[in-house]
Amino acid sequence: MNAPKHSPWIWVGQAAIGASALGLWEWGARAGTLDKFFFSRPSDVAARVWQWVTSGSIWPHLGVTLLEALLAFTIGVFLGVLLGFLLARTPTAAVLLEPYIRMFNALPRVVLAPIFLLWFGLGIWSKVTLGVTVVFFIVFFNTYRGVKEVDPVIVNNARMLGASESQLIRHVLVPSALTWIFSSLHISIGFAMISVVVGEYLGSSKGVGYVISQAEGVFDTTGVFAGMTVLAAVVLMVGAAVERLERWLLRWKPESPIRAGERDL
Repeated sequence: MNAPKHSPWIWVGQAAIGASALGLWEWGARAGTLDKFFFSRPSDVAARVWQWVTSGSIWPHLGVTLLEALLAFTIGVFLGVLLGFLLARTPTAAVLLEPYIRMFNALPRVVLAPIFLLWFGLGIWSKVTLGVTVVFFIVFFNTYRGVKEVDPVIVNNARMLGASESQLIRHVLVPSALTWIFSSLHISIGFAMISVVVGEYLGSSKGVGYVISQAEGVFDTTGVFAGMTVLAAVVLMVGAAVERLERWLLRWKPESPIRAGERDL
């Protein structure tokens, strides 16, 4: 029998796993099993994060990173959903563009990052563009597959009842593809943050990636882990918000046993 995801026992278990891992890390660093130069200590990382928060030094950098990630996420999702629907509804265009889409998706983003820095400079748009190239393909492929997987019997019945293309998209295709789209959103949130931080790491004057790069430049492992901790906390909070939005938008849809099992993980 699957345990409810939001059961207090699940929260206790998750907290216990995290506390155990951090405790072992702390013990290993203090005992000398782990070299503090390379691994720091969780207590030192927590102290550094607290120092950043109380002094306010992290907020300008975090604000820049969140703005870049939000823009990359929004633009990438919009373009991915739009093109996914268009190509799913126009098979000829999908066949013509398929090799080019797969070719661009196969390009390593780390290689593109320096090119975007040359094109757009050290400002936010080089990082936003890098993030868009990551988010777009995740959302596009899920949207395309979600629309193509709609039962053709339902589509044909809607057409027989006189539904126009816009009505078909609004009342049949979008509700049917929402599960696929939201599945891609959960993944693309983390990748949006990763991509903009990579861009900041390679070249910027602000952002959490810049903070991590500066800490790494002086061999400050505590600062590196503190920066990653801040990013992880933000991604968890944003992911929880998207999950609540998904439950609200899909409240009309009965949850399948498979989907329920995924939520219980």
